[in-house]
Amino acid sequence: MANFEWYRSFIAIYKCGSVLEAAKLRNMPQPEISQQLASLEAEVGQALFIRTTRKMVATDRSKSLFFELAPLIESLEETTMALKITSPPGLGAVRLGSTHEFYGNCIIPRLSKLNMHTISYFESEHQLVESLREDKLDIITTLKKIDFPEIEYLRLKDEEFVIVAPKNFEIIDTTNLVIIEEWLTSQPWISYGFELPIIRKIWRAHFLKHPLIKPLHVIPSLNIILKAVENEMGLSALPQYLLEKSLKADKSKIIFANLSVKSESFIAYKTKNKQSLEKILSVLVEDNN
Repeated sequence: MANFEWYRSFIAIYKCGSVLEAAKLRNMPQPEISQQLASLEAEVGQALFIRTTRKMVATDRSKSLFFELAPLIESLEETTMALKITSPPGLGAVRLGSTHEFYGNCIIPRLSKLNMHTISYFESEHQLVESLREDKLDIITTLKKIDFPEIEYLRLKDEEFVIVAPKNFEIIDTTNLVIIEEWLTSQPWISYGFELPIIRKIWRAHFLKHPLIKPLHVIPSLNIILKAVENEMGLSALPQYLLEKSLKADKSKIIFANLSVKSESFIAYKTKNKQSLEKILSVLVEDNN
């Protein structure tokens, strides 16, 4: 039978991408962390990570297990250990990272005011932070602050996230939060990732608990998630700015509007590059909402 401490060590390795960093996070000897992972993999019956020289890469089974375990282990903290890496050469073109949808809706209108050479990259939230830490990117957009000593943040704007359903989806008629939560939990959900960041935020804000939801579909694109909702594949939590055309075309609808949440978005960059990035940073954060 699996030991609870095996689960905690697995969560730490998943978040850190490294046995060594997980050992630091948990304040445990590295061999003990490795042994706990090996024991859990033996219990599961398959490898949970692909070992590389750089990091531990999560398998699909690992991602699924993380989704199941994370809501049940509230005491885990985000890792605060930054990798010690060398400084990149002087900035020429600014390497800007974002998600596709946020970039198109929120960054392009600001960049149009700037006469500067930029190269843009589109990655997931987790990948963006890793790329910034490894000096592959100069600036990223992100929905959360992670306490790395080398990284600074500037508030960009607030985003409102709402629960979205297909237009003809039959909705329960009640204002009772307990009944609503039970009903929502029983529905098919579409998520951006296994970790359910926005869905978890909604549940914590309004139901004061973790969501016990396993998404039917995991799709790492907000635009495609919206298309999936329009095609009656399930419910999802999406930013309000993405829904205007869909709502006007009567392809989707917002349900339980009172269960919306606001989430801050940020610009993140390395402290060592702040002076070189002052011009573009000032344009990106101007006229904050």
